Amino acid sequence: MFTGEKKQSLSDQAYERIEEWIVTLQLAPGTVFSETEISEKLKIGRTPVREALQRLASDGLVKTLPRRGMMVTEINIGEQMILLETRRVLERLIVSRAARRATSGQRKTLQEYAHAIQQAAEKEDLARFMRFDHKFDRLVEKASANPFAVKANAPFHAHCRRFWYFYHINGDLRRSADLHADIMRAIAAADEDAAVRAVDVFMDYLEEFTRSALNH
Repeated sequence: MFTGEKKQSLSDQAYERIEEWIVTLQLAPGTVFSETEISEKLKIGRTPVREALQRLASDGLVKTLPRRGMMVTEINIGEQMILLETRRVLERLIVSRAARRATSGQRKTLQEYAHAIQQAAEKEDLARFMRFDHKFDRLVEKASANPFAVKANAPFHAHCRRFWYFYHINGDLRRSADLHADIMRAIAAADEDAAVRAVDVFMDYLEEFTRSALNH
């Protein structure tokens, strides 16, 4: 376990696992499933699974089908650029506040994550890369101490990770890892201006990646 990580509730564990299955396409767009099936697969009770699925529905990753269960939503590539436009504004606020407010433990963990995500990219380990991308998002959100910005931005991360996973053949994993690491290290160094500049470069890359995916 990395520095600063804490034990999660069953609902949080279910949310993290199901979201990872959706993002990594183990639950592909259009997949229909039941709450019971997910509960049995996770070996977690139906109440925390139901709570997790409600959160995922709010995020726009699943939707309820009357009398059929739940379905993983389709990827809407036409909305991705608009999503990124909105995400950029929120990311700039979140990383600047994280650079200002992060604890010493959080800064140390960000340094660890920066190293880990670059190692994953060097080994072409997409699954590990995606896990540390997710861990990074969660840690920076907590460090920012701005729950309103975090709540608005959180669904965008999952949609972007799923989009990346679906179209990653068009991307550069090492470049993406380096750009993530630049943000982490700027926050760890308490450099707000550098963190915002690093986010802008990263968002430029995501827009470039999205245009590339839309053109194929």
